[in-house]
Amino acid sequence: MANNRRMSGKKGAQVGSGGQRRRGLEGKGPTPPAEMRKGHAKQRAAAAKVRRAQGRPPQRKGGGRSSSELVVGRNPVYEALREGVPATTLYVQQFIDNDERVREALQLAAERGNINLMEAPRPELDRMTNGLNHQGLVLQVPPYEYAHPEDLPAAAYDKGEDPLIVALDGVTDPRNLGAVVRSVSAFGGHGVVVPERRSAGMSAGAWKTSAGTAARTPVARATNLTRALEQYKKAGITVVGLAADGEAEVGDLPALSGPVVIVVGSEGKGLSRLVGETCDHRVRIPMPGGAESLNAGVAAGVVLYEASRRRS
Repeated sequence: MANNRRMSGKKGAQVGSGGQRRRGLEGKGPTPPAEMRKGHAKQRAAAAKVRRAQGRPPQRKGGGRSSSELVVGRNPVYEALREGVPATTLYVQQFIDNDERVREALQLAAERGNINLMEAPRPELDRMTNGLNHQGLVLQVPPYEYAHPEDLPAAAYDKGEDPLIVALDGVTDPRNLGAVVRSVSAFGGHGVVVPERRSAGMSAGAWKTSAGTAARTPVARATNLTRALEQYKKAGITVVGLAADGEAEVGDLPALSGPVVIVVGSEGKGLSRLVGETCDHRVRIPMPGGAESLNAGVAAGVVLYEASRRRS
């Protein structure tokens, strides 16, 4: 009886418990790495390291800076690295499937020598990209530092040259901006001016299309494009706008041989009213083939070639 009294005071599984104690002893699979366990000190440390690497964009000065940008996905990251798009950090997902595209991206980043390689858990990359399909690779493009519109003619005069500048009015496709930057570089121009609002900026797409020429051709950002053009006119620079109904053809304009700003509008709407009224001349590109318009990159290239030909 004494032995029974001692046993009755213990807590434990009761008859008819349904095997709860046995199920509680069953395994739950392999323990995930510490960096992947939510709340673990190593997981918090990895997330904090990624946040520190991202940093905050510096305060704007001069022509201002864009915000940093993320290129997401294995093919886009590889292409951005191959085309020389500026980058500060390549984030690689922990335990990523190391396929050929991943190896190529890592090799390109390593060859540059100035790109940080950061390993991050998948949840952190999901947060950084707002849930986009990053495929384990995320490339951080630093903020672009824009020139001031007044810097462009000043740099030309410092070289003893007449300014040759392109201003874009309402061009919102970054690829067009990149193509214009490439044409300005090819024909000896001194830079591109874009408005601060309703305009393409120097994104990764613009960098890629510029084929590396954005590294040596400045892009200035104007708070108000009309006001910037008026300032150019006061400085003795002729402002020439491209328009399908222009009064003269490009080849008949002597002003292209001197200090000039060529203004290119959007493919659909052309020049805005205020910008068109600010121009000293509105000229058209003859198109015998019957096309209604050219995109900004092609139109700028045609006029830049004519200006370059006259100056040579």
